[in-house]
Amino acid sequence: MLRRARGAVGQRAKRPRGRRAGGDVLGGRPARGGRARARSASGPSRRRGARRPFDLGRRARGRAWLAAPPGRAPRAEGSGVSGTEPAVARRTRRADRASAKTLAVALHDVEPATFERCALIRDWLDDLGVDRITLLVIPAADLHPVGDRSPELTAWLAHRARRGDEIAQHGFRHLQLRSASVPRQLVARAQGARAAEFVGLGDADTRRVVDAGRRVLRLAGLDVRGFVAPAYAYTPALRATLAERFAWWAGLVQLHAGDRVRLAPAVGLGTSGPLKRAASPALLRLGAALAGGTLRLDLHPADLDHPRHVLALERVLRAGRRRTAVTLHELACP
Repeated sequence: MLRRARGAVGQRAKRPRGRRAGGDVLGGRPARGGRARARSASGPSRRRGARRPFDLGRRARGRAWLAAPPGRAPRAEGSGVSGTEPAVARRTRRADRASAKTLAVALHDVEPATFERCALIRDWLDDLGVDRITLLVIPAADLHPVGDRSPELTAWLAHRARRGDEIAQHGFRHLQLRSASVPRQLVARAQGARAAEFVGLGDADTRRVVDAGRRVLRLAGLDVRGFVAPAYAYTPALRATLAERFAWWAGLVQLHAGDRVRLAPAVGLGTSGPLKRAASPALLRLGAALAGGTLRLDLHPADLDHPRHVLALERVLRAGRRRTAVTLHELACP
């Protein structure tokens, strides 16, 4: 298994080149990348016969969903369940999920530059039996709206939402632009280097940034109900803003939905330094072993650059096959 994982991880997915927009709607530096490659709406294209990076998946995906009408997913393979279901059936399913041992996977940093990697990871999770996850989308990572920069990504996200995944807002740019006081800035650096986007922003700027992200996602056809701050770096102004605008928001340890608070610590891998990279697999396995009724697992596109991380994640996910996969919305709002 180790040889297979090493060989698979060695063939890293290329970062998709950005699509140059005709104009910068939000202002800022020009789009990255050169000539855009043609892609289908189901995900990034792959060369015929090429091995899939990370060994993420063992079967080709059907693309019948391309012909499905908006708001309706295709009929699931081997079952009589369609993409829509009665309200009573949905409530019963949610109640069953809430009472069982659950697995809540969140894939962070979904944006045009990570699209190929995220699509591969999502296929890999499907092969491991994880049929529902939460996709955390950065609305304008380089100040270009995600819908303008990568229509293929937004089409893929809409498809994943029809299949049961939850789409949530993940900040606006995923980049801190203003420094805070020295003690708070040190904490922000420890939380996520330069990703603590809302640290240093006042009340008005916080509301403006959150609303801009919601507007960008809405224009892309993505109606989000939840929010996860980059690096889990929350401020009082951000908490107050989220309580007024979203059905739920997730911290590192708790999930919040109105007045309800649910304890659900997140476990994941660290890649920001040699010590974190070395200790992460053991800490991940320990956190998963100590998880009670809910195992909340955070994934990042960069987490799978290291063979030991791939093996640790696969071991945790295979051990959690008996758990029922849920989204963060289902976990916070049962």
